Amino acid sequence: MAGIWLLTWLIVLTLIYHRVPLLVFTIALSLLLIALVKLVGVTAGTVLTALLLIGILIPLNITSLRYRYLSQRFLTIYRNVMPSISRTEREALAAGTVTWEADLFRGNPSWKKLLALPTSQLSMEEEAFINGPVEQLCRMINDWDITHNRLDLPPEVWQLLKEQGFFGLNIPKYYGGKEFSAFAQSQILTKVSGLSVAAFTTVAVPNSLGPGELLVHYGTEDQKKYYLPRLARGEEVPCFALTSPEAGSDAGAMTDHGIVCWGEIDGKKVLGIKLNWNKRYITLAPIATVIGLAFKLYDPEHLFGKKEDIGITCALIPRNTPGVVIGRRHFPLNAPFQNGPIHGRDVFIRLDWIIGGAEKAGKGWGMLMECLAAGRGISLPASAIGGTKVASYTCGAYAHIRRQFHQPVGNFEGIEEVLGRIGGYTFLIDAARRFVVGSIDQGEKPAVASAIVKYHTTELARKLGCDAMDIHGGKGICLGPNNYLGRGYESAPIAITVEGANILTRNMIIFGQGAVRCHPYVFAEMEAARMQDDTVAVTLFDRALFKHIGFALSNVVRSFTLALCSGLLVIPPKSKARRYYQQATRFCSSFALLADVAMLTLGGNLKRKESLSARLGDILSYLYLLSAMLKHWHEQGEKIDDYPLVKYAGDFCLYQIQESFSDFLRNYPNRAIALLMRVLIFPLGRHFNKPKDKLNHKISQLLMQPTATRDRLSQGAFLTTIPTNNLFNVQDALVKTIAAEPVEKILKTALKEGKITGYTTLERAKSALDRGVISNELHDTFIQAYEARYKVIAVDDFDNEELTNRKNAPFYANLFGTK
Repeated sequence: MAGIWLLTWLIVLTLIYHRVPLLVFTIALSLLLIALVKLVGVTAGTVLTALLLIGILIPLNITSLRYRYLSQRFLTIYRNVMPSISRTEREALAAGTVTWEADLFRGNPSWKKLLALPTSQLSMEEEAFINGPVEQLCRMINDWDITHNRLDLPPEVWQLLKEQGFFGLNIPKYYGGKEFSAFAQSQILTKVSGLSVAAFTTVAVPNSLGPGELLVHYGTEDQKKYYLPRLARGEEVPCFALTSPEAGSDAGAMTDHGIVCWGEIDGKKVLGIKLNWNKRYITLAPIATVIGLAFKLYDPEHLFGKKEDIGITCALIPRNTPGVVIGRRHFPLNAPFQNGPIHGRDVFIRLDWIIGGAEKAGKGWGMLMECLAAGRGISLPASAIGGTKVASYTCGAYAHIRRQFHQPVGNFEGIEEVLGRIGGYTFLIDAARRFVVGSIDQGEKPAVASAIVKYHTTELARKLGCDAMDIHGGKGICLGPNNYLGRGYESAPIAITVEGANILTRNMIIFGQGAVRCHPYVFAEMEAARMQDDTVAVTLFDRALFKHIGFALSNVVRSFTLALCSGLLVIPPKSKARRYYQQATRFCSSFALLADVAMLTLGGNLKRKESLSARLGDILSYLYLLSAMLKHWHEQGEKIDDYPLVKYAGDFCLYQIQESFSDFLRNYPNRAIALLMRVLIFPLGRHFNKPKDKLNHKISQLLMQPTATRDRLSQGAFLTTIPTNNLFNVQDALVKTIAAEPVEKILKTALKEGKITGYTTLERAKSALDRGVISNELHDTFIQAYEARYKVIAVDDFDNEELTNRKNAPFYANLFGTK
């Protein structure tokens, strides 16, 4: 009899595990009950099962009873506990679309679906542009000249950017732009960002959140026809003014405002807007000819409509409009891209200067969030990978050619650990970047995914910047024309602060927005609760609620079961990385369970428990990054040489997921629920660890040699073989050093045996040549390696006059208020 009941429970749990609908579950349980009565007769167990059917399950299938006695009451309770949401929060929640992150939130992602998603490819036109104008731009960039001498791009670079259409990458061809894919834009920015933050920012901003993007999606046809061709040709330089001293991330606190009123333009009385604003941190502002402005619009005299507080609005304002004050500069961390404040006092504009015309008044925040959802996924991840590609390419080579204690510094385990991290993180960042731009190219506006990728790519890149400096030591900290790391290291915090500050993004946006938009039922429940028609509200709420209950029960079973079997019940794709697919599915179920429990028990307080929300966001983020990495490796043909990078990234993500779960439960205010969740999620304890030392060694060896893996990691960086390219010089030194290593062994042996003499390396090589120990050819190989290596490890030095930089004295005097 015990075996029969065990089998019965297994069938019931299997039905719950697979999330069968309520009606199917009821029918299945009824059939089980009939079978049980025939097999074991009437027992306490069969009676309880019958009571469950008659008292609960069958009534739940009668919608009229369910609506009246359950759903209506639950809806009332839900409305009372639902957290208040501001207007800007509602618009942000509604903005954009959800992609793979929603599949993760469901707890049972389809890996077949993931791997079938289209792979981003460059068109012939896009590839020609990267190999032509972008290559030309990279050859022209001298970042030391830009950052130390000019504090601006040279005139010839500005001319190239305008003439070749760099400011119209996302503008449709119909209006004179390039209409490039998101992937192409990302590839362009990746290549430029590894060379110069100033050049990268100058190209990125007009093609990201700004007038061009807003006009393409929301502008009137007249606005598009006038502005877009001019923007594409570089005749107009745009900026977008959003941030003000009182309102950074909190747009609701914006004090910049416009009043609908009558005014005069060209001697005619017109209905328009009188604007006053004070903006700062506005990229391209000092040289902008047209300003995109975000402000709060009010209509106290109801000249425009019935509402007084119309809401955040976006408008286009020419630079020469009376009352506009523009031209001064900020100086962000020695990255002298054009950035500065903008002020406006009693600036009167026409209503048709509103982007999209008067009908778009008050809809600016939603417009901005829609555009940010896409733009944030292109620009900043590209800046992150541009820098880390340079780091992965140069750090391994430098660790090979730099000698200490008579051996390459890369042979020391401390350096191996850092190189392992550089390789693993770079692989992960590139995977995430490609994944999110791929979804953008499929027409998505991935609000949550772009926040995940922006936050984690810039944070990982910031860590790698420190790692790269550790390996290079004094070479990295001494600025000059031959320093290929210093300026990027200096400017790393810039990416952390823009397009959603990283602390805000992690603590409030990723899970705060993800819980509503990505959860399969929460958004539907919230929308139903806001409806005025109670009949429709109850119907929609009921539909979402009972699916939600089934979803939650399923996740209880799935989380515990998959934890007990370490995910082995999951059928993964055929791959060497199959265990990562299985463990990811396990943690997806646990995440879905924990998110539901947190929202149920904390309710609106979860919004204020920012650290708890951040940890839930971390779990979702690392599941997304792990998925992106697996897809990236699949797209590259699952090359076995790259598996150490896959393993590093996979182990890193699983460890971070595990620790985020643990930290969440350790800090959860309800200790009983925390203990129960720990049993369901980690019934056998925590077993995931950080990447091992042996893995760091494997990756370091891949980076310290000119391997195919190293080439794939750095693909897309500016590696052209010209003497002015520092990365070429590093590669040249690596190749020549490896070629000379057999000669070094000969010299070392000859010195021990007393066959040669000399105090320095060069003296010993000359002695070996003179005494016939090595040939002229081997001597030349050794000398070439020595010279190439010394060229790379050398650091720049200056006399006082060069550092004083007389050309920029007026700028510095004006900037700091000195003479």
